[in-house]
Amino acid sequence: MARLRNAGARPTDDDQTRQAKSLLVFATGLMSIATGLWLLLYWLTGPKLSSTLPFLFQILLAANLAYYIQSGNFRWFRFSQLALILFFPFVAQWSMGNFISGSGVILWGLMAPIGAVFVMGLRESMPWFFAYVFFTALTGVFDYLLADAGATLDAPSVVSLRTSVIFFALNFIAISGLVYALLRFAFEQKRVIQHRLEQAMTLLTEAQERSETLLLNILPEAVAARLKEHDQRVADDFYSVTVMFADIVGFTRMASALSAQEVFTMLNTVFCRFDDLVEQHGLEKIKTIGDAYMVAGGLDQRCADPCAAMADLALDMRDGLTELSDAVGLPLSLRIGISTGPVVAGVVGKKRFIYDLWGDTVNTASRLSTEGAPNAIQCDRRTHMHLERRYRFAERTSIRLKGKGEVIVYQLESRANRRDRKTQPTPA
Repeated sequence: MARLRNAGARPTDDDQTRQAKSLLVFATGLMSIATGLWLLLYWLTGPKLSSTLPFLFQILLAANLAYYIQSGNFRWFRFSQLALILFFPFVAQWSMGNFISGSGVILWGLMAPIGAVFVMGLRESMPWFFAYVFFTALTGVFDYLLADAGATLDAPSVVSLRTSVIFFALNFIAISGLVYALLRFAFEQKRVIQHRLEQAMTLLTEAQERSETLLLNILPEAVAARLKEHDQRVADDFYSVTVMFADIVGFTRMASALSAQEVFTMLNTVFCRFDDLVEQHGLEKIKTIGDAYMVAGGLDQRCADPCAAMADLALDMRDGLTELSDAVGLPLSLRIGISTGPVVAGVVGKKRFIYDLWGDTVNTASRLSTEGAPNAIQCDRRTHMHLERRYRFAERTSIRLKGKGEVIVYQLESRANRRDRKTQPTPA
């Protein structure tokens, strides 16, 4: 039964087409069974009708179904099956006589326009309904004209038969029209409701996408996925993460001479440019604190060498200051500090939470940016060890950092060319 119900269905069919195919095959089976039962009941109640026409009807239905399963031509199958369902009840009644002797068997033809509503659509079903009404009316006309042959010779009998024929036809057409109109109305309302649901689903999808984008602007993708799936606190230890802080030199002095809107515009222009650079290098922006910009690398697998990517980011930020200064109309310079080491990363709080980093590595990067000279990129010892063969550094210096005392730092100057890389000694 399952194979027969899905006969002719293809993997490329949409749900509506698949449903239409299954429904028409199911209706074909029901019509075949109903035809046999109809003939059997006639025989049991007395009339010995010929079984030739019902048998031929079943043979045509089965043959057409077999052809459809073999060829997959649903358009032809749909038209031919509905045509058989429409015309054969009229042929059966014409062979038996009028409405009364045929017991109104033409009512079975109403299955054609009703089936067309389901398998073809509202507009395509209209010709089938008009064909049913036309043949019903035509049958009534013939029965009215031939009433003399079906009644006794007295006039009252002829008049009574003609009256019955007229009202048989009118009742069939009226009831069929009401059923068809109600079905169309139900389908139209269903289509309206479905359209509204699709619109609501579209709006819901757009809202979900906006929420997803907003969440990913706050949290890294992996962390956001964990919070959505498990709703648990996120706290991770990382052995080696590169952290960078970048401060705008003299921001307090510049901000005092600008309006609030001008300060916002300036910071937004600068940080949007930094966001683009961070995305290009496969790093993770953590947050902004006033005029400070914090970036980390090594929290996920997007970047194979986060330390080198961070160095490239710092150089690009420094080298792009001239263009940024022209964009905001102010002379800009940066102090940048980079540190590499272990950190703890996680999400803090229940409301307005943020993804943040903690540890000595974060503190060192922050202090290196605070104590650096304008447009200087200061790195700690571990960062220098990662980069010394691929980048140029100034001579190491020692500075005093709050809470750490004297610390050796290295100032990143540029990327090393191939000749520099070959002449640099391999560290012991």
